[in-house]
Amino acid sequence: MTQAPSLSPTPPAGDEPDLSEGWGEQRSRLRKDLRRLDVLFFLICTLVGLDTIGSVAAQGPQGLTWMVILAVLFFLPYGLLVAELGSAFPVQGGPYVWTRLAFGRLVAGVNQLLYWISNPVWVGGSLCIIALTTWEEFFTPLPGLWKYVAGFVFIWGGALAVVQSVRIGKWVPIAGAVARVVLLGFFLVSVVVYAAEHGVHALPAGEFTPTYAGFVALVPVLIFNYVGFELPSSAAEEMKNPRRDIPLSILRSGLAAVLLYGGPILGILFVLPSQEIGSLGGFIDACKAVFTVYGGSIAADGTVTLTGLGSVFGGVAAAGLIIGLLTSGVTWAMGAHRAQAVACADGAGPAWLGRISEKHGTPVRVNILSAVLGSILFVVALNLTGGDGEKYFAAGLGLTISTTFISYVITFPSLAVLRRKYPDQERPYAVPGGRVGAWIVTALATGFVAFTVVVLVWPGFGVGWFGTAGNPADSLPESFAGQRLPYTLSQVLPLLLFVVIGLVFYACGAPARRRAREGAADGR
Repeated sequence: MTQAPSLSPTPPAGDEPDLSEGWGEQRSRLRKDLRRLDVLFFLICTLVGLDTIGSVAAQGPQGLTWMVILAVLFFLPYGLLVAELGSAFPVQGGPYVWTRLAFGRLVAGVNQLLYWISNPVWVGGSLCIIALTTWEEFFTPLPGLWKYVAGFVFIWGGALAVVQSVRIGKWVPIAGAVARVVLLGFFLVSVVVYAAEHGVHALPAGEFTPTYAGFVALVPVLIFNYVGFELPSSAAEEMKNPRRDIPLSILRSGLAAVLLYGGPILGILFVLPSQEIGSLGGFIDACKAVFTVYGGSIAADGTVTLTGLGSVFGGVAAAGLIIGLLTSGVTWAMGAHRAQAVACADGAGPAWLGRISEKHGTPVRVNILSAVLGSILFVVALNLTGGDGEKYFAAGLGLTISTTFISYVITFPSLAVLRRKYPDQERPYAVPGGRVGAWIVTALATGFVAFTVVVLVWPGFGVGWFGTAGNPADSLPESFAGQRLPYTLSQVLPLLLFVVIGLVFYACGAPARRRAREGAADGR
């Protein structure tokens, strides 16, 4: 029987040692400062993203129907899967370690590169453009060079927060979670006030009926809204009690995420006509409309003007939205960057990127490299799209989701593989149903993310097949209408480049792997 992976700082030799000596040298610099409540706030900040609320609302009431369906068929199995892996293998690096134990260092290294690099793509892409759009909607225009300046402030402000020690850095997801609850709660209260004064748009029952075309359009953003459970496991050795806290925090944050998504989406649908809801500005436009109850007006052409207290509340909400977007990027970075540092220290990447700062106890070099990549992607994307915010948003969000989900296609099956390879490993929490239960949740979670990748690369996949209604071309993002080839290239070419980078990283880790082999030989 294969020896169970050691979770101690200096794992003994065996068939599957958990990590190489390169990581063991860095382990002593970690600080156990994450408690159960910190992990809960971390997950709320991770799961409740504010950049995709408008995308879901733009598909109309059936978005809520599919949100409930996917909560049962994807969100629940995914949570069960991560709860077992996170509590059974609470090792720093989380998803990288699970994949490494299941499929080996090469597969895990390239997979982890995809998982990590999606963060600078996201921060420099959809998060940054929504933050800038919100600033221009509520405060002042950002012409020419000022848009670049504001983008760099957003990206590097987040990087500064990520490099801080856990004791300081954990306050970022706490602030982000509080900002979400306050912002979304105040928005819902304002919707009620707005409805009492002006009424709301009727939502016919027939519009809640789910369609395949709606599913294809919604599944990427809905499932993207539902992922992030594994991120705290990337900092497992900085938690006080990961075996206990990870499963409990997954349960509580999952329930909170469903409520915090569903309420605002319903509010947007009540306030704005469905044909006027845009993927980029849906939530922003809805906020402006409802805040007119405190001061302002809506012109016949739909133009919203906020005055007095409405303008004040609008500004506060805009600041809260920007903070929420920034903390989303920071919180994801705190997890993804740690896992990438572990991978590099383990020989799956350049060893110098695996260094943990003695001062901060965080992977400062990975953090800085991510900010550099995010800045480059921001500049390149802004120029390629000619400053078109909607096109920039669609391409950036699609690439972020597909890159992340390709990594999940490899990571999720680790559950079933590790059940077989390490049957005697202590599992404080285990997926119900034994081996069959593990295979069911693995198949559901993996199947949905794999399908999502397909429909992101080729929007409209399956639409019009077997008698289903709709035209595949209609599934393209509105900003890419009639431009399937440019959209497909915006997804496929970067993905191929990222895989190549992953292979180059693995090649750069050869000296560390060689030293590990020599050390193991000397030990024998």
